[in-house]
Amino acid sequence: MHKPSPPLEGPDAFQDQIRIVLVETSHSGNIGAVARAMKNMGLANLWLVNPNSFPDEASYARAAGASDILDRAQVVPTLDKALEDCVLVMGTSARGRKIPWPVVPPPEAAAIAVENSRSGSVALVFGRENHGLSNDELHRCHYHIHIPSNPDYSSLNLAMAVQVMCYELRMLFLRNLEGGEGSPYLRPMTAPGDAGWDVPPAKVGDVEGFFGHLEQTLHDVDFHRRDNPRQLMSRLRRLFQRAKLDQMEINILRGILSSVQKAAGAQGNAKPTKAGTKPTGQEDGHV
Repeated sequence: MHKPSPPLEGPDAFQDQIRIVLVETSHSGNIGAVARAMKNMGLANLWLVNPNSFPDEASYARAAGASDILDRAQVVPTLDKALEDCVLVMGTSARGRKIPWPVVPPPEAAAIAVENSRSGSVALVFGRENHGLSNDELHRCHYHIHIPSNPDYSSLNLAMAVQVMCYELRMLFLRNLEGGEGSPYLRPMTAPGDAGWDVPPAKVGDVEGFFGHLEQTLHDVDFHRRDNPRQLMSRLRRLFQRAKLDQMEINILRGILSSVQKAAGAQGNAKPTKAGTKPTGQEDGHV
C-alpha cells in the first residue's frame, strides 16, 4: 500500500508525551499532511477520532515519507477515548465564546504543553476542516489555542494549523538543548567568523592592502583623481567594510583588480600606495 519510511529516532525526536489529536477529519489526505508536518518537527504521536476514511492511499501519498507516523496512529471512536489518560488538553479555536475561556497563543501553548508533559500525556486537539471543534469539545480543553492569523482571512488548513504548533514545540525543544540559545540548530551564520563559515575573516592588514590596490586601480583607469578625491574612497571603504569580507573574497577582489590593471595596460606602471601591499594567498583570484 505504501513504501515504508525511516523511523523517527535520534536526539532530535521530541518526547512522545505530546499527542496530536484530529477530530473527525473529512479528507484523509489532510491526515497524511499532518503526519508530514509532525515528522518535520520531531513529533510522532498521532491520534485520530472517528476519521471519515483511514487508512487509505490518499493519506499515505500526502504523508510523503512520514508513513511511520500513520502506521502507529491511534484510531479511536470518541474524543473522550483519546483524552482519558491525558493530564492536560489544549484545543485550537478560531472564534470567541460566550463564556470566556483561558486562551493562549502558540508559543505560550507550547511552553505549557512541555511543562505538563513531564507529568503525563498532553493532547493538542484540532477540529474538523469545515467548522473546527464544537462547544462541547472545547469545554473538554483546559486551554484554547488561538493562532493570530489575518482576521480578514483567518481560516487555516488543518495541516497548517498543526504545523504552527509543531514548529513552536520544536523551537522550544531546541532552545532547551544543552547550550540553550547556543544550539547549533538555532545559531545564525551570517559572516566570516561564525561557526560553519568556510574561510576565516580577512585581517585588517589584508583589507588595507585591498583598499590601496583599489585606489591605485581606479586611478589607473582614470576613474579616481587623487588631487580631487572627494568622498569616493571613504564611501567605497564604508561599503566593503560593511560586507565583512573573508580572506578568499579579498584574494578574489585583488585578482579582479590586477586583471583590470593588466587590461588597461597599467600594471607595469602601477605604484602601490602606502597600503598597497600584496595580498596573502592567490593574487590572480583563482579559488
